[in-house]
Amino acid sequence: MFALLHLVAGVAGWWLKGLPGALIGIVVAGLVLTALDVFRGARVNAWLREGNLQHIPYRYGLWGEVSERMYRVARRLEKQDQDSQQRLSDFLAAIQASPNGVVLLDGKGAIEWCNQTAAEHFGIDAERDRQQLIGNLVRDPIFVSYFKGTDFSREILIPGRSASASRPVRLSVQIHPYARDVDEGKRLLLSRDVTALEQAEVMRRDFVANVSHEIRTPLTVLAGFVETLQNLPLSEAEQTRYLDMMATQSRRMQTLVNDLLTLSRLEGSPLPSFAEWTPIAQLHEAYAHEARALSESLVLPADPAQVLVLDAGPGKALAGSGAELISALSNLVNNAVRYTPPGGRIEARWTALADGRLEFSVSDTGPGIAPEHIPRLTERFYRVDRSRSRETGGTGLGLAIVKHVAQRHGAELRIESTMGVGSRFTLNFALSRQRDFTAPQVVSA
Repeated sequence: MFALLHLVAGVAGWWLKGLPGALIGIVVAGLVLTALDVFRGARVNAWLREGNLQHIPYRYGLWGEVSERMYRVARRLEKQDQDSQQRLSDFLAAIQASPNGVVLLDGKGAIEWCNQTAAEHFGIDAERDRQQLIGNLVRDPIFVSYFKGTDFSREILIPGRSASASRPVRLSVQIHPYARDVDEGKRLLLSRDVTALEQAEVMRRDFVANVSHEIRTPLTVLAGFVETLQNLPLSEAEQTRYLDMMATQSRRMQTLVNDLLTLSRLEGSPLPSFAEWTPIAQLHEAYAHEARALSESLVLPADPAQVLVLDAGPGKALAGSGAELISALSNLVNNAVRYTPPGGRIEARWTALADGRLEFSVSDTGPGIAPEHIPRLTERFYRVDRSRSRETGGTGLGLAIVKHVAQRHGAELRIESTMGVGSRFTLNFALSRQRDFTAPQVVSA
């Protein structure tokens, strides 16, 4: 177009004025092209200032090629920006879903962003408290001292904002500087709820201490009797009495070890399937035999006997491990026998509930349990009255075993008690865990 316009202008000027006219035509053509080029450049510049990528001012010519290239570059940059924004949104969404708290702090310690978990941990509002100093919102002395320091190589433990005496909450908090320029001072504050871990550690220490204490007591008694038998001249009657006491302590240790092994097996083995079905009559025979033997051993000849009402139950069978079910039901009945005074009444009954579940209940006329103790009865070695438990031979693991067996068989354990009246323990088995069972008939030849 540049050459064509100059040729046309030169020919026209030559035709009109000869050589001078040709020169004038060529100059005029150059001025027109320059003006047109400036106009097009101005339009392209205005298009760039507006940032409107919906249309391109020129598609052809030099400015058209420039516009096209700029359009492609702008679209590529826009796409990269959209991808970056999407990645940032995905990253923030992932952090938002994290079970750990995350807080981004600027160089002054002001909150730039935090996820909902951190907001719950520290009792702050993710939107309202943005740009607020974290030191003004978290006033725990341990955190304040840690935040003002420079050594962030270790984590600290502080109480959570929602902590209370009845529901303690413990947080692990650690700060990580993350800015490239150290002078910027930007920091990443991480928090996680370690309440369950601390409670598990406390339970572990208590468990070890309780096991050590429970085993050490009978061992001390056994060691004392052995030393007595070795060093003192005793009559046959005295030797018999000491040996009986030693046998009692040995049985106590054996019972404790058996209960510990049972708990370990329950926690480490797979859930029982529906392939094994145990008749309720068989369960009844097992726990009834144990209960009667235990009652006879605990009640002195001069005291009135306990009244045991042990319902044989319906003609049904329960799905699951027969050994585990016997252990759970026997523990419930035996506990009632141990804590019911002479002359008291213990009832074990099977009841079909309206919703189809089958309930096994054990009621007694013992001293009852205070309400504050009921939530903790299924903890290992937890006892309302330690001296009473040792007198009756309890290990403090019976209800823990019952709880585990109930969970493994889809049953529900409930505890009701009234001080001075008695207690009632129930196990409710789902309809899917029961079926009709008829004992095989023995036909004589």
